[in-house]
Amino acid sequence: QVQLEESGGGLVQPGESLRLSCAFSGSIPMINAMGWYRQSPGKQRELVAEVTSGGRVNRADSVKDRFTISRDNAKNTVSLQMNSLKVEDTAVYYCNFRNLGLSKPVDFWGKGTLVTVSS
Repeated sequence: QVQLEESGGGLVQPGESLRLSCAFSGSIPMINAMGWYRQSPGKQRELVAEVTSGGRVNRADSVKDRFTISRDNAKNTVSLQMNSLKVEDTAVYYCNFRNLGLSKPVDFWGKGTLVTVSS
C-alpha cells in the first residue's frame, strides 16, 4: 500500500502561481508514475501531469506552457508548479501514484486539495 499526503492549494487570482506537493509513504514500488489529476464540477477527472520513475513526463495540452511537474525520488515527493493560473484551472486536484510494475497498473489517490482561481 502507498499512502499519499497532499499540501498546497487555495484561492488565487488569475495570473498568479501556486505550488502543490504530495508526499508518498509505505511500500513504494520502483516502477511507477507520480502525478496530478483534477476534477471540476460536472466534469470527469482528468490528467494534469505525471512523471514516471524513468523520467518521462506527460502533461495535458491545456497546461503544457504553464505547469511544471517534478519529483524527488530520495524524498518520495512530487510537486506541481502552476503558473499563469486561469479561472478554468479551478478544480479539486488529486495526487496520484500508479504502480506500473504489475501486469495491470494499480492507482493510489490522495484526498484532493481545492484550487480556486477567481478575481
